[in-house]
Amino acid sequence: MNTQQTLAQINLLEGLSQDVVDELNKQCRWKWYDPNEQIIDRQADSTDVFFIVEGRVRIIIYTVGGKEITLDDFTEGRQFGEMAAIDGLPRSASVMAIDKSLLAAMPQSRFMNLLTGHPVVAERVLKNMAHIIRISNERIMDLSTLGAANRVHAEILRQARENMTDNDEAFISPMPIHADIGSRISSTRETVARVMNDLARKGFVERKKNGLIVRNIDELTQMVEDVRGD
Repeated sequence: MNTQQTLAQINLLEGLSQDVVDELNKQCRWKWYDPNEQIIDRQADSTDVFFIVEGRVRIIIYTVGGKEITLDDFTEGRQFGEMAAIDGLPRSASVMAIDKSLLAAMPQSRFMNLLTGHPVVAERVLKNMAHIIRISNERIMDLSTLGAANRVHAEILRQARENMTDNDEAFISPMPIHADIGSRISSTRETVARVMNDLARKGFVERKKNGLIVRNIDELTQMVEDVRGD
């Protein structure tokens, strides 16, 4: 194992002793994945939990017609696969690498021992799953009730809230790709481009070389909530 292959920077394991982390390192299988390489197939029977040590991955599902729907992107420090490890059922989504990524795969039995042996880790897993459920419910409501332009607003707001730089501004990096946003909200790249241009004209977003500045988040929040009826 080289110096890069360590779980020390995984958010879920923050605060654990170095001895515990060293032991967890030994319990994982380590592998580099190339961009666009499949990591998990939906409905697969595997139950490993994956920790992202370097890189970025995308969680996706496909409709019956083969249309790709993006659920989320996870970057280094995050983990995925807990659901199958906990309930033993087939995978609920596919996962592929976006960038070249180093992942550590922990077997189900070792992960469950981690949860039972360290209550703080189990609490973080529960909070993370609760967050996923809340976001999923919000997206379902948006798809059912909002027009395409409003869904773009809601998605930019969701990403902004996860990348705040101060009370009313965020910086999303890398730059959100129009086709990817369209995949998340069941719309087209052209529609997303039109709405993003409108947000830029109104001063809500500004494109930079390495990302997107989102401003006036309180006002953007109010716009989305007014349409949702919150």
